Amino acid sequence: RSNTGETMAWSESVDTLLANKDGLAAFRTFLKSEFSEENVEFWLACEDFKKTKSSTKIASKAQKIYSDFIQADAPKEINIDFHTKTHISENISDPTLSCFDDAQRLIYSLMAKDSFPRFLRSEVYKELVKKQQNGNQKRWLPFL
Repeated sequence: RSNTGETMAWSESVDTLLANKDGLAAFRTFLKSEFSEENVEFWLACEDFKKTKSSTKIASKAQKIYSDFIQADAPKEINIDFHTKTHISENISDPTLSCFDDAQRLIYSLMAKDSFPRFLRSEVYKELVKKQQNGNQKRWLPFL
């Protein structure tokens, strides 16, 4: 379980939130409620993809990310501009570890500027903070 300080720290930046297992889970729950969880799923898929070592795996993982998130009518299609989408489509046959960087930057920016501030104002986040604070009070004040 994360403590109040940790839950509060998520509000510092979207990076802090994404780097924390519980924070990420809470953010995903919030995005699901807004029907935009594909953004964080795409971002996570890209983070995983960039760590890929084997060239055969690079090709198959790139194709999976492309078919899941980029191509027209993809099941979890992300909202990126035509130019970025076209650039990826042209290079997907010979993918590199950086082939999704522009799209990932756009989605990260969208989450940081749009979803993240809404998450911090959401009941999901406020309830977590309140729960953590109540839990901590009980721990330190056993007579309450």
